[in-house]
Amino acid sequence: MNNGFLIPANSKKSLLYFGIFNTTDLILFGGGVGLSLFLLMVLPVDIFWVAILAIAPGCLAGFLVIPIPNYHNLRTIIKLAFEFYTTRQRFVWKGWCYNDGEETDKK
Repeated sequence: MNNGFLIPANSKKSLLYFGIFNTTDLILFGGGVGLSLFLLMVLPVDIFWVAILAIAPGCLAGFLVIPIPNYHNLRTIIKLAFEFYTTRQRFVWKGWCYNDGEETDKK
């Protein structure tokens, strides 16, 4: 290998809790589940729609932190899409006419 150093593909997983979650994910998931438990204790869950409303924060938080291949989780995809559509994009053209017709080969 010509004395090169090869970084393993899963070296970033050691920075995550359980190899999947970062601190923000755990806070979000814990808050959603905690709020759902609180609502289940406070609201009358005999009614179907109230029970659905009570468990909705936990389900939403779990949906946001579910791992997705090629990205960290769904929250990351939503954040990247929001940044893409709300920030000004600057595309630098480096195609076949990069010099805009100027001659580079002077003879």
